[in-house]
Amino acid sequence: MSSEQEWPPLPPFSTGARGRCPRCGQGHLFNGFLALRSHCEVCGLDHSYADPADGPAFFVICFASIPTVILALWIEVKFEAPYWVHLVTTLPFLLLTCVPPLRPLKGWLVASQYVYKAEEARFVAAPPTHPSAAPPADKISRST
Repeated sequence: MSSEQEWPPLPPFSTGARGRCPRCGQGHLFNGFLALRSHCEVCGLDHSYADPADGPAFFVICFASIPTVILALWIEVKFEAPYWVHLVTTLPFLLLTCVPPLRPLKGWLVASQYVYKAEEARFVAAPPTHPSAAPPADKISRST
């Protein structure tokens, strides 16, 4: 397909959560569970712009840790359970609340980077300011 083709804007949540290309909505975004493809096989979009870093893991940890800790505390207070009970109950609950949301969240973040044209911040030094010939305003008001 030609690179000059106009692509309609697609919502980043629906395309990213399904693991689809943020430009065409048809190609696959992932090559495996969490590895990004180098480009879309349908429209040819280069995915080198995408850098979600630790964002998906951070969001999953923040949201999954609260119910998991509440479950573990409830089991401990209610039943005074030994450690093996926590391994059998809390650990699977933790894995079930952490692993499945990683891929949709990563897809959503990558699609959002494309849609909103997010890029690395570039700080440019401000041009040097030259002192003006006029005195500052507070000195003018004092002299009058």
